[in-house]
Amino acid sequence: MFNHKANLFINGRKNIFKELRRFSDGQKVAWFHCASLGEFEQGRALIEKLKKEYPNYRILLTFFSPSGYEIRKNYKFADHITYIPLDTPQNARKFIKLVKPDKAFFIKYEFWYFFLRELKKSRVDTYLVSGIFRKDQYFFKWYGKGFRKMIDWFDYIFVQDKSSYDLLQFYGYKNVALSGDTRLDRVVELVNNAKEMPLVETFKQNQLLLVAGSTWPKDDELLIRFYKDHQKPFKMIIAPHEVHSSNITRLTDSLKEFNVIKYSDANKNNISKADVLIIDSIGLLSALYRYGEFAYIGGGFGKGIHNLLEAATYGIPVIFGPNYQKFKEAHELINLGGGFTINDYESLKSTFNQLLHDSTFLKEAGNCAKRYIEENSGATEIIFNKTFTPNS
Repeated sequence: MFNHKANLFINGRKNIFKELRRFSDGQKVAWFHCASLGEFEQGRALIEKLKKEYPNYRILLTFFSPSGYEIRKNYKFADHITYIPLDTPQNARKFIKLVKPDKAFFIKYEFWYFFLRELKKSRVDTYLVSGIFRKDQYFFKWYGKGFRKMIDWFDYIFVQDKSSYDLLQFYGYKNVALSGDTRLDRVVELVNNAKEMPLVETFKQNQLLLVAGSTWPKDDELLIRFYKDHQKPFKMIIAPHEVHSSNITRLTDSLKEFNVIKYSDANKNNISKADVLIIDSIGLLSALYRYGEFAYIGGGFGKGIHNLLEAATYGIPVIFGPNYQKFKEAHELINLGGGFTINDYESLKSTFNQLLHDSTFLKEAGNCAKRYIEENSGATEIIFNKTFTPNS
């Protein structure tokens, strides 16, 4: 009772079956399951394409985590959004009986033993979308044969990278396609529909601009130190991960010697004189990257980096902290020359100086990032064409 997230996790599951009795009404149903917000973003483009192409389908969206459900519980393209019940034989049978899904999509790492078994028994077309497999997963350990049943129960598996594809092929799985990452299709769509931000254009004033997105205190510390040390002027936008008032105050206080303005206080008269723009609201970041020459993505000194793709889509290089090992796009962007990782202040300083003072290097790095997006988008179309036909 003292943990808010645990409370949401428990209370959110109390009326699942009661609500689902009202959901099933004889129409075709596509069920999408995501662990949390990140997985939702990987399934989102597929959900929206399905709703556009086959509006007769009812879409059920389930989450495991409150951090996904609470943010997307009003998502307009799903007909019903709820938590997934805990994975027991009884819950799985009851859930599938009530929902009667025609198709089920599990996103990335979601392996629910009893639900997958029940879907197989019920002959429901079941797919894994944007999957990633590694040799060190329990499926491929000496004791993993029983766990690999869950892989067997998918009708088709769509993986993000060739190493996953090769690994499954080695273990005899033929129902596998190398489709890529559906998130790229989503960010491409965001770019195509991004709104213009006249205030940010006025703030930039044709100067070099760094956009720092989803930053945490350690990220801010390094960025602000560099901004204070650097002699040649450039402008900076900081969009912190946490936008509560105490965090915004911490940022503005640490930049007192500069002209700093919060986005909520900005107007066309005062923003042009500012050196640093602090974004104190959510929902703007993906549109902000279009105005930058390069981007710093936060989180790499904590649990892991935030979304690199939103910035890379605009053809600008991305810089991030050392904790990126679980993010394949980070590895691939580094290898291509469109991404750079830093470990401390000295490595940040070296990378930033090269980008700021070598315009040819900056342009080529941005082109590499853009090329990565262009060459790896299209996963949604591949998956959709394989899982839906005019008669499906």
